[in-house]
Amino acid sequence: MKKHHDSATTPPTGWRRVATLVLAATALALPPARADTYLFSILVGNGAGLDHTDGTGTNARFFNPTSIAIDAAGTLYVADGGDHTVRKITAGGVVTTLAGASGQAGSNDGTGSGARFQYPYAIAVDAGGNVYVTDIGDHTVRKITAGGSVSTLAGMAGVGGFADGVGTTAQFNLPQGIAVDTTGNVFVADTNNSTIRKIAPNGTVTTFAGAAGQTGTADDVGGNARFSYPFGLAVDSVGNVYVADFGNSSIRKITTGGNVTTLAGTSGQTGSVDGTGIGARFDHPSAISGDAAGNVWVVDTSNQTIRRITVGGNFTT
Repeated sequence: MKKHHDSATTPPTGWRRVATLVLAATALALPPARADTYLFSILVGNGAGLDHTDGTGTNARFFNPTSIAIDAAGTLYVADGGDHTVRKITAGGVVTTLAGASGQAGSNDGTGSGARFQYPYAIAVDAGGNVYVTDIGDHTVRKITAGGSVSTLAGMAGVGGFADGVGTTAQFNLPQGIAVDTTGNVFVADTNNSTIRKIAPNGTVTTFAGAAGQTGTADDVGGNARFSYPFGLAVDSVGNVYVADFGNSSIRKITTGGNVTTLAGTSGQTGSVDGTGIGARFDHPSAISGDAAGNVWVVDTSNQTIRRITVGGNFTT
């Protein structure tokens, strides 16, 4: 294993735990052999060591990957957080580096290996093949074209704060979860601000729900709602946003009009209970995704499980 990574470029243990679960959750996209039976296998990478190696299948190596997204053609994109790179995996399991340079943190815009990231954390892809990344060490949201050209969509590199605005005049504080809707709006879980932000296609950043620096549990509209360190985000085909509200151990839903409700779980009550609505229990959920059938999948981090929410609102492990 290469030794070019030092402790300063190693993300916290919690990231590594989340990464393992997120990558395992990807396997759930495979059609089950029968109801509630899933086959888990290694698509790429090798648990024998942390490193940066492009290659095929288990010959490839990653350095603490934190999130994964898939496009319409079945190509996977990985935020390789500890390596400060964004990787690409073809349907055949061939891994390449889409953007960034292995082990080199920074904030440079550029193409391919000329760009720099600092702990890319969450990742999403739109219908046009553009990739969006929350660059948490830089407190920015980055955009990567299909050709590997990286630009800063919003946020000021190295400046953690809170400001709505256009492009680099906006500010985030440890942005984590990210999702993009069918019209190109990008939603960001601005974790340390306990808010959900919205970035329009022209780069205009607004606060979609929550109030900066004010944690809580309130279901309400827009700025009257409260979250507690939201992590993961997903958006469905009609524009509803789903939030893994980490600090509240609950799953929240935001309509296109900004109305926030608690879909599942009860704030302040952790556990691992399957059920319906507030009768279910989670323990610090961190990532969330949806499928074509309308099911919502949740990485229930401290429970070390993957949970499913059906269209009818029933929760199972």
